[in-house]
Parts: sequence; C-alpha cells; structure tokens
Amino acid sequence: MAQASVVQSSLRLTFFAGIDEEGKEIYKTRTYSNLNVAANSDQVYDAAQALASLAKDPLHSIERNDRSVILAE
Repeated sequence: MAQASVVQSSLRLTFFAGIDEEGKEIYKTRTYSNLNVAANSDQVYDAAQALASLAKDPLHSIERNDRSVILAE
C-alpha cells in the first residue's frame, strides 16, 4: 500500500480590492511559503487572520496548499 507524506505547505490569502470601472470585482492574492506542515487547521486559520489584520483590504479567502510525496511501503 502506498503512503503519502506532506513535504511542503504554503498559505494563500485572497483579498477583496474593490470594483473596477466595468463593475467587476478585483481580488489580490498573497502567498506565504514554508508553512509548518504539522500545523493544524485552527493554527493556519489563526495565522491567516493575524496576517490579514496587517493588510488594508478585507480578507476574502484562505487556502492551504500542500505538496506530498507518495511512496510504496
């Protein structure tokens, strides 16, 4: 049976930056690399909220992106 092991994780925050002249919503993203792979969802959420509090635009979404290695046992 194969096993997956997370080897790298990053955090992506999307901010609502306003509306353009055509009425379309504008979003900006910010990616933070080297997120601790052992961090649980609550810890990631708390970190995202802390980082978002430093931004001028309101937070729209939080994403965690993991990269795994799959090995056969």
